[in-house]
Amino acid sequence: MAAVLGIGIATIDIINDVDHYPHEDEELRALSQQRCRGGNAANTLAVLGQLGHRGQWCGVLTNDGDGQFVRDELAACGIGCDHARQLAHGRMPTSYITRNRANGSRTIVHYRELPELDYACFAAIDLAAFDWLHAEGRNIDDTRRMLQRAAARRPQLPRSVEIEKPRPGIAALFPLADLLLFSRHYAQATGERDGAAFLARMHEQLPGIDLVCGWGEHGAYAIDRDGRGHFQPACPPPQVVDTLGAGDTFNAAIIDGRLRGLALPQALAHGCRLAGQKCGVPGLRLPSTVEARA
Repeated sequence: MAAVLGIGIATIDIINDVDHYPHEDEELRALSQQRCRGGNAANTLAVLGQLGHRGQWCGVLTNDGDGQFVRDELAACGIGCDHARQLAHGRMPTSYITRNRANGSRTIVHYRELPELDYACFAAIDLAAFDWLHAEGRNIDDTRRMLQRAAARRPQLPRSVEIEKPRPGIAALFPLADLLLFSRHYAQATGERDGAAFLARMHEQLPGIDLVCGWGEHGAYAIDRDGRGHFQPACPPPQVVDTLGAGDTFNAAIIDGRLRGLALPQALAHGCRLAGQKCGVPGLRLPSTVEARA
């Protein structure tokens, strides 16, 4: 069992299930509604918990009912938030999600007014307690300083960074990671339409770093630090039920594989297998984590 520190946001997710995606100006009745905790880093820790690891989430919480809801939901997943920053004022980030039961797709409208985690909060953490550091690629200046501090204080602590969206200055984070987890959305925003070509270009700029890029229903690509390329086809379930959190599940599986000593190709296969399982069930409760780890 490894101890993983996750840096990022936690959200309130309000999920409306519908039988088809609404057209503009359409009035549509939801089939069901769910309120739960979301957020990329928090979701990744929740999956890692199912795979036997101990997670600590570090982000910002409000001192109100919504903040307590998130804290309780994290605790229910075995995730601590001892290092979280709690604010007396503000509102928890909220994602309004429309989930289409016809194909499992999800459309998200996100609202936030809460400040991001600052460097001073991170600097107070004793990194000796952790076996892995995972960060969302956001809040660039502070996250860069966090990664620099981790590299200086504990150079042997593996550092992964999720690169989900193009943000100004995000490339400053790239050389500070041991493992970069790119999304298809990010790759396509750079003008690439092929995951292998995108990673080949990134490897030229970032030799010595493991690079991974999930490509949804088409599978996933990786280039290891020695320049060897790998591809793994997707593992779709018999029926796609819910794609929400599939990317977070994929990232968790890659981290789990590396923590267990799997080579990058095997970790990539592990990631596609778990992401496929997740798409076959609602929520983040995987149907068989024992099978998933096989």
